[in-house]
Amino acid sequence: MTTATVGALLRTWRERRGFSQLELAGRADSSSRHISFVETGRSRPSEEMVLRLADRLDVPVRDRNALLLAAGYAPRYAHTPMDDPSMTVLREGLERLLTGYEPYPALVVDATYDVVAANRGIMMLLDGMPEHLLAGPLNAMRLTLHPEGLAPRIHNLREWRGHLLAQMERQIALARSEPLRALYEEVAAYPLPPASERPGDSEPDEAVPYIALPLRIEHDGQLLSFVSSISTFNTPMDVTVAELAIETLLPADPATVKYLRSLAP
Repeated sequence: MTTATVGALLRTWRERRGFSQLELAGRADSSSRHISFVETGRSRPSEEMVLRLADRLDVPVRDRNALLLAAGYAPRYAHTPMDDPSMTVLREGLERLLTGYEPYPALVVDATYDVVAANRGIMMLLDGMPEHLLAGPLNAMRLTLHPEGLAPRIHNLREWRGHLLAQMERQIALARSEPLRALYEEVAAYPLPPASERPGDSEPDEAVPYIALPLRIEHDGQLLSFVSSISTFNTPMDVTVAELAIETLLPADPATVKYLRSLAP
């Protein structure tokens, strides 16, 4: 088994980003000659240079450790399990954030869309899901697109499915994650529910000026509309934290606001 050199890895990331050696050198306060020497193995970059190049190339934190190891340095970023005692403050903070957002839905997912935490708004949307989809770690993409999951309840399923698959494609292009690619291939292969078993790809209400593509989903006979917002942590120093995303579903019309507030304790 051949282990890639740091130069080869950096060249791969540079090409993925579409940078020339000269452009990368300018961004990293270096020279194209030095970048060339690093990529060809004629020069061993310092630890500082590896991290600087990784930053300019927007290399995911997990892969920055791989670059450091390939260059002969120790990994810089920990990969701490969420149930580790050192993550208590983070877990409690996320729980307060999700609870404070109720009655509107919000959840936290990891790099492969496994649900790390969710509030009661999300659990309300999952009412009636089959046990096999709720067993084991919940996966947001699987729950949303599976023909026995939320898919039959989504009125604009084709649009929303296309949005989610495109989002995963962009992430795969950025991180080249094999687990994420496997998930993408799984959910992309799900058949669309038969028309007789879903509300249908109805048009949104033209009277409502949506600010973004809405998720239009039915719950207990009521059509709800949401727009999605995703947040990540700024300058994370841990692989686990770097791969967390907080998704909040903002009510997109007054009827959704009224309905969710009517369900609140």
